[in-house]
Amino acid sequence: MVREERDGRDHGEERERPRRTRRPSAEARRSSADARQRSASDARQRPASDTRRSATTARSAARSAARELRDLTGHDPESITSVERHEDGWLVGVEVLETHRIPDSTDILAEYRVEVDGEGGLVSYHRARRYYRGRSEERT
Repeated sequence: MVREERDGRDHGEERERPRRTRRPSAEARRSSADARQRSASDARQRPASDTRRSATTARSAARSAARELRDLTGHDPESITSVERHEDGWLVGVEVLETHRIPDSTDILAEYRVEVDGEGGLVSYHRARRYYRGRSEERT
């Protein structure tokens, strides 16, 4: 730490002196370049389906879908009903409370199908069905 002096007076302020960064040696630069070339050639040798695999897990895709749906519709997610992996991302079923009523058994719930890409970004969504909480097994 170095005390900073202004106008010849010590103001009691301490600041950390920036550290110098050392340039990597020529050998280190060559080895990192070789590693980049190997990873690029490995990616070319893998089947196309492996390189297109989504980077997110099912759990993070479901969280992203629920968060995006809440932001767009204003309805709080009740639960995740399904998660399916697709070529370019995930298809997630999200159950939300659309209308709260008394008694709770007459609440109106809806299931939305939300599609998210490999990074968890929203692609599309639509409401698949609506139903009363007390009669969730009936299809309308």
